[in-house]
Formats: sequence, structure tokens, C-alpha cells
Amino acid sequence: MHTADVTEELARRVVAAAGRALDVELTPEQALIQASPRDGVDYQANLAMSLGKKLGRPPREVATLITEALKLDGIAEAPEVAGPGFLNFVLRKDWLETRTAEVLGDPRLGVPQTAGPRTIALDYSSPNVAKEMHVGHLRSSVIGDALARLLRFAGHEVLPHNHLGDWGTPFGMLIEHLLDVPSGERAIADLDAFYREARRKFDSDEAFATRARNRVVLLQSGDEETLAVWQTLVDESTRHFNEVYALLGISLTDKDIYGESFYNPYLAAVVDDLETAGLTEISDGAVCVFPEGFRNRDGDRLPLIVRKRDGGYGYAATDLATVRYWTAERGATDLLYVVGSPQAQHFAMVFSACRKAGWLTGHAEHVGFGTVLGADGKTMRTRAGETIKLVDLLTEAVTQAAVVVAERSELDAAGQAEVARAVGIGAVKYADLSGDRERDYVFAWDRMLAKEGNTSVYLQYAHARTRSILRKAGGEPEGTRILLDEPAERPLALKLLRFGEALDAATNAYAPHKLCTYLYEAAVTFSRFYDDCPVLKAPTPELRASRLRLTTLTANTLALGLSLLGIAAPDQL
Repeated sequence: MHTADVTEELARRVVAAAGRALDVELTPEQALIQASPRDGVDYQANLAMSLGKKLGRPPREVATLITEALKLDGIAEAPEVAGPGFLNFVLRKDWLETRTAEVLGDPRLGVPQTAGPRTIALDYSSPNVAKEMHVGHLRSSVIGDALARLLRFAGHEVLPHNHLGDWGTPFGMLIEHLLDVPSGERAIADLDAFYREARRKFDSDEAFATRARNRVVLLQSGDEETLAVWQTLVDESTRHFNEVYALLGISLTDKDIYGESFYNPYLAAVVDDLETAGLTEISDGAVCVFPEGFRNRDGDRLPLIVRKRDGGYGYAATDLATVRYWTAERGATDLLYVVGSPQAQHFAMVFSACRKAGWLTGHAEHVGFGTVLGADGKTMRTRAGETIKLVDLLTEAVTQAAVVVAERSELDAAGQAEVARAVGIGAVKYADLSGDRERDYVFAWDRMLAKEGNTSVYLQYAHARTRSILRKAGGEPEGTRILLDEPAERPLALKLLRFGEALDAATNAYAPHKLCTYLYEAAVTFSRFYDDCPVLKAPTPELRASRLRLTTLTANTLALGLSLLGIAAPDQL
């Protein structure tokens, strides 16, 4: 039995006992097993209340009958029936010691891979060509990358796609502006400044605006010169994106780029398929799909504009083509879109239309998230009111972290610089991941770089502390025997064995904050253990070795957990 399956295993045994005692058929999920927050109780089963109501029998009577029929085979003591009918389980000490030792020798820390792997197309980051990444791209990039790591670790095939904004009307303006620059001087030092200059010319120079509109036609018709200049813009932007991804520790690469331009050849077929299926209507000259159940405040139906009245395609057409491509041509069973919460209705409409068209039969979900706010509670901006460039934010994070690291680090200058980067970038990412992703959060340096509380800095210091203890001990002890005799040892072992449960919760709900919360609790539990149980000066060699093994397992758990969030865990700080 795998550690991550403790809940499932108890649930399986409980429903089997219920079947024997009460002649009912239940699924393991209906056992309602959960970790207990109560001291002295490890797990709790809450099925007796719902089952008693269904059977018309007192819940405590139902719970007692289930207890009498239970076969636990040494995993736990016979459960206590508590309150209105809870079943309270306490894992047996000898089983807990054995299982902790088994996990210690497993690179996956006892976490099994899924028995039902899926092929998941994951859309995240998605910056715009010819614009620098700004703080608004932070959340999609960080959350999406964490989900990719978690899903891969679970055993799923992840197909990341970075849906760049690299097509459409603005590119006529941008290409025409770049063509005004001599070919030998077309390196773009500042993407945002370049975009602003092009926009200024478009708004103030009618001749330029006319050329820009004509350039859009040339772009869409495949004119070679126009496409070559467009490619220059894409390449320059991609270089910038890659620099930010490298600094942020995001795993996206050039092969993961699927910009709007990629789907352009599919758009006509999308319209044809929708028309053939009888899903389109002409509204004000535009080809539209009206998914069922979507209306505005006045009760009017809401459209997805697939093809505009001028023959151009709306961004809804691209999103429909995206679903069609990843399910039909790439075999994706699941589609995940890590995009801001304001787009929830749009994606719901796209999914509805795609199901009607027969392009979507599996799971599709918009993984929404809130906004990064400044201290004033408004969208985070510079003092001048401009959007903050992401590279500037990350550079400042490393600078701020360098001060924190220098206060207590014994590393040389090069080592401090490396650690400052790990701490600074980790602080930014953890602040983003540690709260419920659907909520807005306030960006505050002092809070995210705090050495106490639920921060990445605290976790990184906790990990470094465990490695320091092991270095002082001369390395990890041989053997695997674990002893859990002291009151502070058992909670640590139990918390470490719940790593898989935390991963399941975070992965299944696309909620990285659940893993963050677990890691923080694990670090706090280790701190209590270390305060109460001498490790290097343990009273006996056997106890010293056992506590060093618990320290090793804690270190490995923190390191693996942080890595699945995309955060480094330095051995020294």
C-alpha cells in the first residue's frame, strides 16, 4: 500500500465493512474519510450520518455495526465511535514506523503515479508579441507552470501551449513601423517603447494609418516581405519572453509556442464545420454562434462572433480552433486554460459551443485567478501609473532578497548571489501560489520576504536547516529503522506520510495553495520536533539515527514539494 493511499485504503475497508454489516454498496468516496485535526485522532470517517439517514437507523448504531465488521489488518487500532457517529482512527505505532521507513527509501516519497493517466493540453502564460511581459502575466505563468509540474508528477502527459498574441490588426501598424527603420537597425531594445511609437504614428499620421491597414491585408494574404518582418517581431519578442522565463524558472520553451497565427489556417474550416452543424446565425452581418443559456442583463442572447462582417475572424474563432486542434489532432483528453477570472464566461461559452459541434467530449476547465494588487488595493502599477514590467519586478525581488540573505549567510559573494536569486524569485512565486488562486492578493515585499510565517523564505530556511543538521552529523545514517517513542516524533512522521494526500488535493483541484499549506505545516511540525527531540545529541545511537532519518525525510519532502511549485530549495542559506 502506498502512503498516498492511506485515506483510500481506510475508505475501502470501511465501505467493505458497511457492505458486510448493512448490505449496502458504497464507493470509497462515500466513506468520507479525512485527516483529523484533533489531537490523538489521525483520520475520521463521516459516512454513518448520511448512511443512517438513508437507512432510517441511528447514525451511532450504524457506526457501531461498521466498526464490528471492520478488518484493518494492523494498519490502525479499532476505531472509536464519537459524537453523532464519527469513526475516529488512530494508526498503529508499529505500522507508522514501518511505513515511514519505506517512504524514506523511495525517490517519490511513497506517492504513486495515477492509475488513469490523461493527456492534458495546458494553456498558460500567453503574452503578446511586441509588448514586454508585465505583472499581469505573472499569475498565469507561475500557476500554469506549477500545475504542469504537479500533473506530470502525478503521471499525466502534459501538452503545454503558450498562446501568444501574434496575429491580428495591430500587426499592420507594428510591421509598417518596423519597415520605416533601416533593415540593419531593426533590433528592438524596448518592446513597449516600440509599440507606443507605432501607436502614436498610427493615431497621428493618416498616411501611415492607411499603409498599416493595407499591411494587415498583405500579412493575412501571406506576402513574403510582410511575413519576414512579422517574424522579426516574433523572434525579438520570444527572446524577451525566454529571458523572463529563465529568470522566473518557468519551463516553457520555443516548442511550446502556439500563437494565434498557428491557428489561422484552421479558421475557415471552423466556420464551415459550425455552419454544416447548423450552429451559426448571421447577426448584423457577422457569423455568430449563440451558446444556450448565456444572456446579458437585458435578457438578450450573447454571441460568439466567429467571423466578422468584414470577413475577418474574431478571437472567439481562434479559441474554437484551439479546442478543435488539441482534441482532434493532438488527442488531448483534458483542456486547461490558466487565464484570469474575468474570462470565465467567455470560456464557458467556447466550451458549450465546442460540445455542440462535437469537438469536445472530455474535460475542459478555465483555471481562473485573481489580480495582483498594489498597497492601495488597486491593480499593481508604477508610481507614474504605468504597468510594471515583469523583468523589473523580478530584478527587484532578487535585490531585496540579497539584503535578507546577507544578514545571516556565511556563504561567499558568489554563493550569496545564487541564493538571493533562489530566495527572491521563490518569494514572488510563493506569494502568488500560497493563496487561493481565485482571489486577488496584495503584493508586499516585507510580507513575502519574511523569515517567519507561511512564506517560501521560511520553507527554504527550514530545508537548509535540515541539510545543516545532516552535514553536522556526517551525512545520512545507514539503514531505515524509524522509532516513534517521543510525543513530538509521531506527529512529524504522520505529517510526512500525508505528502501524497496534499499532492492529490492540490493536483485534483488545480490548487497549488493546498501544497503550500501542507509544506508550511510540515516545516512547523519539524521545528517543534527539533525543539523537543535532540537529534545530534540524542540519548542513544539508535535514537540519533532514527531522528536523523526523520530529518532526512523532512528535507526530501520540503525539497520535492518546493520543486513541484517551481521553487528552488538551496542546501545553504
